[in-house]
Amino acid sequence: MSSNVPFTAGDFVVYPAHGVGKVMDIEKQTIAGMDLELFVITFERERMTLRIPVAKAKSSGLRKLSTKKVMDTALTTLKGRARVKRAMWSRRAQEYEAKINSGDPVSIAEVVRDLFRSATQPEQSFSERQIYEQALERLACELAAVEQIEPDAATERLEKLLRAA
Repeated sequence: MSSNVPFTAGDFVVYPAHGVGKVMDIEKQTIAGMDLELFVITFERERMTLRIPVAKAKSSGLRKLSTKKVMDTALTTLKGRARVKRAMWSRRAQEYEAKINSGDPVSIAEVVRDLFRSATQPEQSFSERQIYEQALERLACELAAVEQIEPDAATERLEKLLRAA
């Protein structure tokens, strides 16, 4: 094993396209005649295992969990005013998806804040609701991992902040 591996087995990591996962192992495999060192990462919620070459980890966006400070910034973002652009929904949806897939908790918090609907506001469209729930789940999973609480408790905390805003 190389000594410059940024993660070890048991570490929680964030992969932009899938959210929080856990490094289960670092294994060597021969693929197409090349010896590769791979991170084996499981994503509990999606019941999925991903193998990422150690050499490509950084360029794939794989990162450590956010610090408490970054999560606090994301939580503060939730308390701000929603900023909904007047662009067509399809363009806004693309922007929201890009923010979610960036893996950045503050960007994801912006999506959650902008798509949140209180009981007094008009109903969301199906696609708005889907994007909102995806962003909320992504943010809640990272908050849960950072604060070592259950994902449901993290979701409840986020929704409480949104309702109070």
